[in-house]
Amino acid sequence: MARHKDGGIEMVSKLPWQAGIVLGAAGYVAMRYGLGWCMTTFGGPVGQSLGTSLADGAYAPAAWLLLIACWLAALISFIDSRRRHRLLTSQTGLRSLSAMDWREFEMLVGEAFRRQGYKVREIGLGGADGGIDLILHKDNATILVQCKQWRTKLVDVRVVREMYGLLMHHRADAVKIVAIGHYTDDAQRFVHGKPIELVSGDALLAMVRECQAAARK
Repeated sequence: MARHKDGGIEMVSKLPWQAGIVLGAAGYVAMRYGLGWCMTTFGGPVGQSLGTSLADGAYAPAAWLLLIACWLAALISFIDSRRRHRLLTSQTGLRSLSAMDWREFEMLVGEAFRRQGYKVREIGLGGADGGIDLILHKDNATILVQCKQWRTKLVDVRVVREMYGLLMHHRADAVKIVAIGHYTDDAQRFVHGKPIELVSGDALLAMVRECQAAARK
């Protein structure tokens, strides 16, 4: 499962936006003032000399860059969270689920699981069919998710077999395949007795509506 490594801003942007604000402020204070104080207090003669230089502002530009980067990531996180909220609250039926592009569909599914208490890691947003699209964590269990926004085509047994192979390869606990439509009879027979859940469009819509109702309370 090839995937690029996240950069610093991308990693922070995946946190709640409030965390990015706090990290930026804490990082600025630590680099601008804390590092110099530690060197001056515990660094001996050489450390005291370096600490004095740091206290005079030698790392001030780097501290500002860290603050700006974290707050930029926090802004990205805030905008992203609002977009996910709008995606979730704007769904009215299977037609609206079908009208989204595949990126939005994966985001919607991830947000629905997130509101059910799962920790969600997005894997497949870099491609239209990446095998594993989401990884869920809850109660020490790891669940692999594939999203299929096929509007007319049934999800066949080949797709289910591939996900079962990925489950075994990554030693995950379960698999969920989420589709707008339905599954072939062979696919439904294949999952019998296996830790694979086939989520149809109707089940997904019910999950979305449950999240919408909870948000209105």
